Amino acid sequence: MDSSMIWNGWTPIVHGAVMATVGYVVLLILLRTSGPRTMSQMTPLDFVVAVTLGSAFGRTITAQKVAVVQLIWVLVVLVALKWAFAYLRSRSERMRHLLDHPPVVLYEDGTMGDRALRRHRLVEADVHEAARGAGKGSLADVHTVLLLRNGGLGVIGYDAIGDGSSVTPYVAKER
Repeated sequence: MDSSMIWNGWTPIVHGAVMATVGYVVLLILLRTSGPRTMSQMTPLDFVVAVTLGSAFGRTITAQKVAVVQLIWVLVVLVALKWAFAYLRSRSERMRHLLDHPPVVLYEDGTMGDRALRRHRLVEADVHEAARGAGKGSLADVHTVLLLRNGGLGVIGYDAIGDGSSVTPYVAKER
């Protein structure tokens, strides 16, 4: 076995420690200043950004030929892109349509949305599980089950449906 696989000297160790420390601090600052939405329930776009940040951070702290400034620049650019997409999403209906997946009605007022279930690779048992998770003992207590943007299932009981204004636009699209 080559001895350089065990010990390369202090330079790579110090470099890794500096890169990890600086990168960690920069990430903390960037995530802290980007607001609570960044790490709350993640949309698919948020997930891609988080994975990309983690991958970039991991690769740059272990690479020997990466400067601290390059590490900071990569992290800042990735977070800036996230901010830019969030800004565009908040200002443009077209960007919202491109970036967000609207909620999908899986069950509504006694009718199982078999087509929606198949399209999203879910089964009726998933709807029942969501109802149980929401404290409903039966689908008779459930008005609507939605597949949410973050991939979770939202359950709205008859006792909470109100005028249905947060559900009605999506029911019409499914029919």
